[in-house]
Amino acid sequence: MSMPSFSPIEFSGLDCLSTGALVLDAEDRIGYVNPAAETLLGVSGVLLVGAAAASVFERSLELLAAIQTARSQQETVIEYELDVVVSGHPPIRVGCSVSPLERPAHAVLIEMRAVDPHLRIARLEQTRLQQEANRELLRNLAHEIKNPLGGIRGAAQLLEHELPRESLREYTQVIIKESDRLQSLMERLLTPHRAPRFGAVNIHEVLERVRSLILAETPSVTLRRDYDLSLPEIRADAEQLIQATLNIARNAVQAMHGNGHGHGNGHGQGEIVFKTRVARQITLESRKYQLGMRVEIIDNGPGIPDAIREQIFFPLVSGREGGSGLGLAVAQTLVAQNHGTIECESRPGHTVFSIFLPLPG
Repeated sequence: MSMPSFSPIEFSGLDCLSTGALVLDAEDRIGYVNPAAETLLGVSGVLLVGAAAASVFERSLELLAAIQTARSQQETVIEYELDVVVSGHPPIRVGCSVSPLERPAHAVLIEMRAVDPHLRIARLEQTRLQQEANRELLRNLAHEIKNPLGGIRGAAQLLEHELPRESLREYTQVIIKESDRLQSLMERLLTPHRAPRFGAVNIHEVLERVRSLILAETPSVTLRRDYDLSLPEIRADAEQLIQATLNIARNAVQAMHGNGHGHGNGHGQGEIVFKTRVARQITLESRKYQLGMRVEIIDNGPGIPDAIREQIFFPLVSGREGGSGLGLAVAQTLVAQNHGTIECESRPGHTVFSIFLPLPG
């Protein structure tokens, strides 16, 4: 066992973290272990510091692969669930992130948090029930509004023909146009409830279609790609995924540009990034998948207000004045019909909507 190329004292500030933290040097030797990691792994840091990660975690192939990926791609790798095994100890189910560090040179930070399987299953079940309640609310609301709306529009058309002066017809035109707008809204409410038509789908073709639509609608937006082109085709409904992704991207554009006449991020140019990666060990619809796909829509807008952060996927909840609050609710329904899920993380200047979908295999 050789000593690492830096002193553990350099990272003593991580001692107070509640998440387990380990730092590897350029040779993948463990140079620092915080108390939370010792507790989580059940091993004293004295025994770990100086040991090679490949030796300590020789049975944790997914963790070693994440370390290698973080090094080669120089970006943070997030694993939502994986088993970590230290020699002589039972496996531990954790969520972890592996991040390359600038200082010390070529060092890597590993953060781990124990995953409570019962809590995760309960959360997934709660999300599923909320999605069903959302769908039922939308369906009932749309049907209740459509019929009287048609009557209002028809009456306005009849009245228009009876009015003696052309100037009075401006009022009936307002009624007719607003009725048409609400009719369109009702159609959008009912659209997600058709059965999906599954077929082979290239996710990058979906994203390119959405990209062209967004750029046509809002040319001032910068839309950058960060694709993993090795991702295989999936079985999904391409039109539903286009609509779901388009709703999220439009939501990002509206957040950055307000009503289309300014930039909500306070830094001038709004930017959206479409990013695709492999996601390992994910749970979708209470079923575990070894491999999945993660599609991220990232924007540099003002972020989601704290007051509605937990309700953004509920229908009729919007952080924008005049917003219908339907875009994200519909997107969630469409993704769920394709056996996937959506998660969101947001802070001012950085909002990420992540769509998770199963990969074949």
